[in-house]
Amino acid sequence: MTTEVPAVIASYFQASNADDIERLVGCFAPEASVSDENATHRGTVEIKQWAEDVRKKFRFKTEMLNMKERPGGAIITAKLSGNFPGSPVDLDFEFVLDREKIISLAIG
Repeated sequence: MTTEVPAVIASYFQASNADDIERLVGCFAPEASVSDENATHRGTVEIKQWAEDVRKKFRFKTEMLNMKERPGGAIITAKLSGNFPGSPVDLDFEFVLDREKIISLAIG
């Protein structure tokens, strides 16, 4: 990928691949939300629980493939590989940012 990824998004993927939950949660604003697998998780307490649960369930790694910039954020297409049906799969991670923090992430 040749486009420069915003630092907080790069940190999110690095923390995710390292299974560093505290660092991953630190990428989010306190009032942030994550939408994944038909559920929305609001606030860093719920986001931390989601991050822990999804790792236990799927044991995955991500590889950023492409980025589309948009006002206030970016859409990252990433390849997820793990122990889930259909692995690997390409998914879009739709980030909304504010002051170097993630305020919204929709995965689909």
